[in-house]
Amino acid sequence: MSTVDLFYRRIGTEGATPVVILHGLFGTSDNWGSVGKELSEPTTAGAPALDVLLVDLRDHGRSPHTDAISYPLMAADVHALLTKLGLKDIVLVGHSMGGKTAMSFAQQWPELLKKLIVIDISPREHVNNQAHIVEALRTADLSLGRTRKQVEADVAKFVKEPGVVQFLMKNVYWKTEEELAWRVNVALLDRELPSILAAIGPGTVRVPTIFVRGGQSDYIVREDIPAIKEQFPNSRIETVPYAGHWVHVQAPDEVIALIRESA
Repeated sequence: MSTVDLFYRRIGTEGATPVVILHGLFGTSDNWGSVGKELSEPTTAGAPALDVLLVDLRDHGRSPHTDAISYPLMAADVHALLTKLGLKDIVLVGHSMGGKTAMSFAQQWPELLKKLIVIDISPREHVNNQAHIVEALRTADLSLGRTRKQVEADVAKFVKEPGVVQFLMKNVYWKTEEELAWRVNVALLDRELPSILAAIGPGTVRVPTIFVRGGQSDYIVREDIPAIKEQFPNSRIETVPYAGHWVHVQAPDEVIALIRESA
């Protein structure tokens, strides 16, 4: 299994409990910047600073583009990074695609983990509600001389939620002074989206696990809970009633508290 060197940002106190955070599909480590910053500092109530790693998964952010993507591959990339850094007793946090990557990691290397926190994703296969986003990225015109505003207008033809458009536009960067490009590997994700939507596989995970569920989201539904409890026997489910899929954006204090509790 060929791994890639993942881009990451490390903030906080080395030697403290390591907290490794994995973003979701079309995201980057930047999406977790404010949460990571807060975790990296001690609280006035006396909670210590943590050793926080914000990671870009393969084909996202500043990590390399590849010709294959799957949960075993992404988990192996994370394992290679953590092995290189010599980390253990890790609190591994993952949102959506990053949550499935974290679950896959826990199936293979449970001995490295102190706690697993999975944010708004279940281990099952998920239906494809991302096709319009892939189409928006694939068809946007990033030819020489185009502006960010023009690319944003292209994306907005397919994606009607302004917040999602802004989230996707964080993937646009200036490859040269005159040419924009996507940080996310659009061609690969277009081809391999079924691999992202796939289940993680049947392996039982006994690592202490918290599933954080958005009450307004359908990524973890009531019918998923028996299967989650069977596959993750040492788990509990915390529901944030007013949050949707982006629990860490809509309810950062609750997510930060759960991570600190786990550290």
